[in-house]
Amino acid sequence: MTFGGVLLLLILLSSLVPGVLIFFVAEQRRRLRTVLNMSGAVIKLLLVVVLLEGVREGLFFQLSFNVLPGLAFVLHADALSILFIALSAVLWLVTTIYAIGYLENSPNRSRFFGFFSLCVFTTTGIALAGNLFTFLIFYELLTLATYPLVVHRGTAPSLRAGRQYLIYTLGGGVALLIGVVGLNLLAGSQPFTPGGYLGVLAGQHDTELKILFVLMILGFGVKSALVPLHGWLPQAMVAPAPVSALLHAVAVVKAGAFGIVRLVQDVFGTGLLIYLDLLLVVLLLASVTIVYGSLRALMQTDIKRRLAFSTVSQVSYITLGVTLAGPIGFIGGLAHLVHQGLMKITLFFCAGNFAETLGVHRIDQLNGIGRRMPWTMAAFTVGALGMIGLPPMAGFISKWYLAQGALEVGQQWVIGVLILSSLLNMMYFLPVLYRAWFKPPMEQWPQERLKTRWETHLSLLLPPLFTALLALLAGLLAGMSTSPLAWAELITLRNYAL
Repeated sequence: MTFGGVLLLLILLSSLVPGVLIFFVAEQRRRLRTVLNMSGAVIKLLLVVVLLEGVREGLFFQLSFNVLPGLAFVLHADALSILFIALSAVLWLVTTIYAIGYLENSPNRSRFFGFFSLCVFTTTGIALAGNLFTFLIFYELLTLATYPLVVHRGTAPSLRAGRQYLIYTLGGGVALLIGVVGLNLLAGSQPFTPGGYLGVLAGQHDTELKILFVLMILGFGVKSALVPLHGWLPQAMVAPAPVSALLHAVAVVKAGAFGIVRLVQDVFGTGLLIYLDLLLVVLLLASVTIVYGSLRALMQTDIKRRLAFSTVSQVSYITLGVTLAGPIGFIGGLAHLVHQGLMKITLFFCAGNFAETLGVHRIDQLNGIGRRMPWTMAAFTVGALGMIGLPPMAGFISKWYLAQGALEVGQQWVIGVLILSSLLNMMYFLPVLYRAWFKPPMEQWPQERLKTRWETHLSLLLPPLFTALLALLAGLLAGMSTSPLAWAELITLRNYAL
């Protein structure tokens, strides 16, 4: 086995091994569980840094073996893999710190953190998958790993949300399975290829390709919450805040969006999809989802549900960028994959702090909370302004490139979608900020549970401050060679051969 293959295997094992071991840790052995959690997250991040530098230098990283004749299991690292896996590694470490503090006095912590690590293991496998077969394996394992996290509390609402989650995701999984099998029958088990590998079939199997593409978009569309396949996501907000943060920022919804990127760019290719008259359909679907999600967010009174519908809208920016079929829009979509993750995890961390510290769950309970929890609210403000797209926040960078990409390919109407979405973002975020900073505080908070020297426990406070800082720097320092935007430009350079 080559050094590259060993490194990929170690990155997978860095989250798989701690996850399996944690299941056998007794509930009262808190320190051992924390050591396993933190060591796995830190080791994974260090290994990903090594991988990142290797890919930047043009080194080859792959692990491959045949499962059946003509069917290979392939792990491969390219620039697109790095964008996703680096986000996963950084946010796993931060979320682990947050979850340790959040669940300090909760039952079933070993079960939670075991599945939590397995969730990251499957997400890592999705990032490193080198072909559709490997992608499918980890994609379906992700469903099994996240279901116990959704139903962790064991309440009637969480069990109901878990059932709905399984119905949606397993249904999408069946559609994806049919699509993968069909493509393997048509073209064999091919590796992901920039520009796609199915172009040679144009004019020969057009009807089959159209059907299979629709099935696979349905499969990926469930997890990426494309309308009308989004219904599970707001219901899953009954899960603990660390789970909500993970689902929205790096795991499930991001895995679906990443799958759409792979499908469009590295399997079909934009040229073939334009020839088949399919690309515009997905572009319209993403646009509808962006507006619909924003409108539904505006109607919500529960903080986490408002953020959930915001995710429905914001994640579709990634699909929008990749289906614009131009390099500038593609850059914007890929950059938003990271930008949205940083901003949204910040918002969910803050929502969790409000709930855990003061028992605040509804927007009408936020009056004056900025005076009681100024640092948490400052982080929330950074995330909210970034979602609106206020310069120089990371969200502005994404939207600017998406708008420029729309002009580049002659789809000016997309700019109207972006403007409308930003206006709706303002309508459902600015009143929250006004309540928190300018209205007088409530005489008594719903349920003040945590009284510490700081506004809340440091393990809950430091993670949103860190991710808010990253979201701010991603916009302010977008011109640097190490920024998410620069890495998105590198991927685009390789995909479009600019």
